[in-house]
Amino acid sequence: MLYDCILIRYGEFVLKGDNKKQFTKRIQEHIKRKLKKYKSLQYKSAGLRFYILTNEENIEEICELLTEIPGIYSFSLVARCENELDQIKQTAEHVLINDSMNQGFTFKVETNRADKLFPMKSLEVTQEVSRHLFQRIPGLKADVHNPNMILDIDIRVEGTFIYTKVIKGMGGFPSGTTGKALLMMSGGIDSVVAGYLSIKRGMEVEAIHFASYPHTSKLSEQKVIDLTKQIAKYTYANKIKLHIVHFTPLQEAIFRAVDEDYIITIMRRMMYRIAEAYGLKHNIRALVTGESVGQVASQTLESLATINEPIKLPVLRPLVTMDKEDIVDLSKEINTYNISIRPYDDCCTVFVPKHPSIRPRVKFAKMQEYKFDYEPLITEAIDTIKTLEIDSSQYHSSLEENTLHELFEI
Repeated sequence: MLYDCILIRYGEFVLKGDNKKQFTKRIQEHIKRKLKKYKSLQYKSAGLRFYILTNEENIEEICELLTEIPGIYSFSLVARCENELDQIKQTAEHVLINDSMNQGFTFKVETNRADKLFPMKSLEVTQEVSRHLFQRIPGLKADVHNPNMILDIDIRVEGTFIYTKVIKGMGGFPSGTTGKALLMMSGGIDSVVAGYLSIKRGMEVEAIHFASYPHTSKLSEQKVIDLTKQIAKYTYANKIKLHIVHFTPLQEAIFRAVDEDYIITIMRRMMYRIAEAYGLKHNIRALVTGESVGQVASQTLESLATINEPIKLPVLRPLVTMDKEDIVDLSKEINTYNISIRPYDDCCTVFVPKHPSIRPRVKFAKMQEYKFDYEPLITEAIDTIKTLEIDSSQYHSSLEENTLHELFEI
């Protein structure tokens, strides 16, 4: 097998000084955990490089799994040889022939001589290898500005590694290294993308969903479970806790008592109170939402400020400046889009007023809240939260069998 090794490159956390060792250890543990079913793999760490010796395991499957690990900036399939010029020439020839698709393509050789004891300089190696390739492979053309293919030669103390392709990883920070956050998960496109981006930034994520049975169907909740499962594969444990709030009594009370134009604002304020109360009990440091400025009436700056006012936990909004088209593109990339567009309402779309206030004020929101006794309803909602552990590889339960009626004993 020509390619018997995968070279892993870390993301931006390598710039983090004292945390570098902790982050490096975490990502290496995540890689080994993710690939544990491949029994013959071997691992080697060398400074800021991490190598996986594939030993004839399924490289395509392994590469697919590596794209699901936060903290990996990129990786390459590499061919290894000793730090000896003739071996480097021969290996470079094999790699170029293996990866070239047609005669007459253009190429460029780039050499990195990290092993300073190697007797030749980087430019000299590049010139010698290029000369050898021209002699051995007909139809080659050099193009140092815009080549079809770049042949990288990385000469290090542990050996020489030769490759032509760089596969992009997730980037970001290793899983669970930046704290725990609670994702406010709807069944729409945005919140699950916000959850993915939070995981990418190294957060340990739990999710909370507000269910309004019987106003929403069990299929709506299954959609949320499926969305959670889709992003659970990016976590260290391959699972996410999903907390389901029975929101119906509180939502109905809001609908009866609150002026129509403030229903969305008050509903969101109640959700934030519930999410914060749960988070403070479970060492959660922030809330995460899928809000984006100006996308809907509840997402003006005035509205976001009014909705935030009742709580002290920071609210993270990874999508805050993104266009809807960009969010949709990312949802398709992580395979959540087709789940999100299933035609099942969630609690945020059941009681939508015709003319919601787009610039609600805090003092008017508080006046609306004085109209009904919401604190016992919040306490009841918190006390009856039901938690599901969604494992990306094992969770197969369906709310067709475990309905919301059974879940909350309604």
